Amino acid sequence: MADEDGCERRSWRRSKTLVVFTATLGLFTENFLYGFVVPILPYMIEKRLGLDPALTQRFTTELLFILGLISVPAAPIIGHFADQTTSRKIPLLIALVGCTVGTLLVALTPSVWAVYAGRILQGISGTGAWIVGFAMLTDAAGSKHLGKTLGFSGSFITAGVLTGPVISGAFLQWFGYWVAWSVPLALIAICFVARLAIVEERRPAEPKTSTSAAQDRNETSPLLFEESGDQNEAASSSQEEVKEPATRGFYTIMFSHGATYAALLNVTAFSMIISGFDTTLPVHLREEFGWRPAPIGSIFLGIQIPSMILGPFVGWLRDRIGLRWPTTLGWALSTPLFWFLGVPGKDNFLGVGDGAKGQAAFVATIIGVGVIWSFVRGAGTFQLTTIMHELKAQDPDIFGPGGGSSRTFSMTETSFAIGLVLGPIITGSLADTFGFYYATSALACVSIVASISSWMFFTHKAPAREPEADVAA
Repeated sequence: MADEDGCERRSWRRSKTLVVFTATLGLFTENFLYGFVVPILPYMIEKRLGLDPALTQRFTTELLFILGLISVPAAPIIGHFADQTTSRKIPLLIALVGCTVGTLLVALTPSVWAVYAGRILQGISGTGAWIVGFAMLTDAAGSKHLGKTLGFSGSFITAGVLTGPVISGAFLQWFGYWVAWSVPLALIAICFVARLAIVEERRPAEPKTSTSAAQDRNETSPLLFEESGDQNEAASSSQEEVKEPATRGFYTIMFSHGATYAALLNVTAFSMIISGFDTTLPVHLREEFGWRPAPIGSIFLGIQIPSMILGPFVGWLRDRIGLRWPTTLGWALSTPLFWFLGVPGKDNFLGVGDGAKGQAAFVATIIGVGVIWSFVRGAGTFQLTTIMHELKAQDPDIFGPGGGSSRTFSMTETSFAIGLVLGPIITGSLADTFGFYYATSALACVSIVASISSWMFFTHKAPAREPEADVAA
């Protein structure tokens, strides 16, 4: 036992630090790729594909929401099979290969349909990476340190959505198209190295043996029972009774809690607003303020930098007082800010205008959104994971031999994907038909609904702890 502990300490490839780093980097890269295309899409559509500029908003909307559209059916399927395998590493590598091929198709832009095919491939592989990567991240953190880990890692993960546009906009304007694309391709290469470096623990293989023993009980069970003590016999028979029905009833168990619905609504609302910004901000800022790709991409830093700074503090706060108050207040305070984003412009609504005063007001509001949104970022995922850990603390075998992590995050990914579909469709159509003001007003309404649901259902206490499991891990 001492030899095993010493070996584990010496092997950095088995360390939880490497697992957290690899999962965080992979999820950051997936988000980065989603946000990266935002400022570069008009150039791809108008210059490389040679399409009419009048079609830019339409194709931008379609190429953004197609990722969510393909992820909705893909997420539950991927989550189911991910919980059936004992390996996290192999599915992550497969997802990365698919992501590489899809990214190359999008970057090369040989035709409209090739770009759509690349985005679909990115959507499927990104869904797999999200589900397995988040499961790997939470398994490494354990429920005891879940808030701090998700707060710290989450600030970098979600940074991808917002730093992607900054990099692509600046590099496209200053250095050119292919220099810009070299950044995500380099990130993918680093992800390959990190994922290959991981040496997985074999612990998940043990429950598989129990399951196969339950299936072949006529041959195997008597032999196992003779060799085991009374305690092992009781534990084994208990697992045989619980695992099969619990695995089939995973979604029934999760959806029996009202907080599950509120958590998924939070995830959907968050992705709706992020994708809504990605869809409408570039066109709005170019038409209203005359901004070029570099400043358009840089505006997203106003949302991201405050969240990165406050992320660890928010995670610590959630571990201490629960989710209800921070999340409810975050959504409530975001509502007037989302509404005011549509005020500065050429219409001179409320006397703000589109000059230096209006642009300063817009930037200040964006920064305010970044500060307040730190308290809602990742709240839905945290709440859903807390429910899963509380149920597993009551009955470790409730979700069967594969556990519930992958299926939990397939629920998160499905909700996030729904938001990626709804955000571009709703905000894009409203901005195109009525104006940007109505698009941001719609986001304000979404924020109100999320605030009410968080107050009604979110946890008003520190999450469940599993000290024994953490020590064992």
